Amino acid sequence: MDGGSLPPAAGLQNVEGFVFDLDGTLILSDRSLGGYRALPGAVDLLTQLKARGVPFVALTNGSNYPPAEQAPKLRAVGLPIEDWQLLTPSTVAAELMTGRGIARALVLGTPGVARPLAEAGVETLFTGQAGAEEAPAVYVGWHPDCGMKDIEAACRAIWNGAALYVASDVPFFATSAGKSLGYSYAIAAAVQKLTRVPKVLTGKPSLHALRLAAKRTGLAMRRLAVVGDDPMVEILMARRAGATGLALTTGVTTAEEWMAQPASRRPHRLLGGLHELADEISR
Repeated sequence: MDGGSLPPAAGLQNVEGFVFDLDGTLILSDRSLGGYRALPGAVDLLTQLKARGVPFVALTNGSNYPPAEQAPKLRAVGLPIEDWQLLTPSTVAAELMTGRGIARALVLGTPGVARPLAEAGVETLFTGQAGAEEAPAVYVGWHPDCGMKDIEAACRAIWNGAALYVASDVPFFATSAGKSLGYSYAIAAAVQKLTRVPKVLTGKPSLHALRLAAKRTGLAMRRLAVVGDDPMVEILMARRAGATGLALTTGVTTAEEWMAQPASRRPHRLLGGLHELADEISR
């Protein structure tokens, strides 16, 4: 993909593209995750990046909605994000599984969690279906109705040799009603406690996720700026990859908490808001 460039005045000379978090960065969802509100400056910033031809993607840890369903909702609140520019943990999981020759997976999640895998050619099975406990992979995503039968099915599949893939390792995320529980984190913790197996994380701060984001932008990871609200997620991922980490206080982290972070989770810059980037890019 041919990209544009940022003006020297932006102070981001090594940055050629952007990876944006969603919740707490570009939007706030309601607690049902069905309604969105664009945060101040988000529409203007993405519109400017698009006009200048600067590559960007949105990388969310939310797995309930596939990109083809969620991206139109983002466009409805003014964010110019095409379907291909929205990446979810399930998008990453589909890429990893097909690349590793995994043809079937037991999914602990909603139908939306499974859809990107199915679209990539991975047969998706749910608890109670024939062959589910013999699948070579278990994938844990957004599953508010998860019960003990689901956890038991996942454990049996793992005891039969399945690998464990997990959408998100984040205990909480920002919504308009405050912190909301990360179901993937809780479910995976129970499965791992019982099975003692390592997990393959497909969401942030996994470098699997950032590599796919870099692939979509056509840029090296070190040429990306990762913009987010969580030091344990976006900024940790950026630091691991040699990318630039830009932090916001519109989500789960206050300015004081950002200043107290160790070097591995310290942003390269704490933004006053997305308007700050939009103002620099417009110069």
